Amino acid sequence: VTFNAAISAYEKGGEWERALHLFGVMAQGKVQADTISFSAVISSCGKGGKWKKAMRLLDAMAGGKVEMDEVVFNAAMTAAEKGGEWEKTLPLLGAMVHRNVECNDITFSAAISACEKCNVW
Repeated sequence: VTFNAAISAYEKGGEWERALHLFGVMAQGKVQADTISFSAVISSCGKGGKWKKAMRLLDAMAGGKVEMDEVVFNAAMTAAEKGGEWEKTLPLLGAMVHRNVECNDITFSAAISACEKCNVW
């Protein structure tokens, strides 16, 4: 809980590097990251314009045993959208459907916004 609170605080403060570092410290200390940890660090990377890091984190999460929910997918889609990577948002929609993760207004807004920003409409 303490790690998640600190990562979330860094995310809200725009400190993506610190959030990512603390996320790494969790792994080194054998502290299991959970859905909240991943969503906060992915969101932090997205806010910092590091969409590739956000996608790598999502991939790592998909390969593990941590549940992927709409918050995590929305954070990744928003990261791609902010990075102008509309091509990344549409497969994420498909992954959500494949994993039976419910799409919501934020999900669709991020996908639509990404397409609009890149004039793919």
